[in-house]
Amino acid sequence: MIAVVDYRVNNLRSVVRALEAGGHPATLTGDPDLVRRADRVLVPGVGHFARASRTLAESGLGDAIRDAARAGRPVLGICLGLQLFFAESEEEPGARGLDLLPGRVRRFATDLPVPHVGWAEVTLTPRGAAHPVTGPLAAGGPLFYYHVHSFHPADVPDAALLATGDYGGPFATIVGQGNVLGVQFHPEKSQRAGIELLARFEAWAP
Repeated sequence: MIAVVDYRVNNLRSVVRALEAGGHPATLTGDPDLVRRADRVLVPGVGHFARASRTLAESGLGDAIRDAARAGRPVLGICLGLQLFFAESEEEPGARGLDLLPGRVRRFATDLPVPHVGWAEVTLTPRGAAHPVTGPLAAGGPLFYYHVHSFHPADVPDAALLATGDYGGPFATIVGQGNVLGVQFHPEKSQRAGIELLARFEAWAP
């Protein structure tokens, strides 16, 4: 069972619908015990880092996500969900994330319009090309995913950097370490490419 974590942010049900469209039933839940028992955990979201991190802490869902990750279950973060996997974000200095991935979250420093909105090519790193979730996705040619964000992962070590995008300069858009994986873009808005990524996550056995 895939537990989609409901921590009162936007874009949750669209992720559930995208999973179901690919034949992968999922349960939207705010129950920490159910998150701990799930076969795999998905943390989507659109919103503010501080508010979301506070909700995760107060509800017990943050600890449940950490427990699932420590137990070796596959855990995926999408957009704000990925950002929450880091310890901190420039969006709200002092707010604490889940500290599941190495690096931090920074705001775009560019003369281009922010937020970054639209389709962008995603380029796998050598580690991304070897990863069981992301590597097979590139077999059909270049990868394009739909992004909507003002902040992005930064200071990610090479060992955890799986793919980059470019918006006034390169930025990390897929980050992974062990059984934890995160994408800055929206698979649920990325048509076939997004459905395929979610399918690879559903089949992933780290």
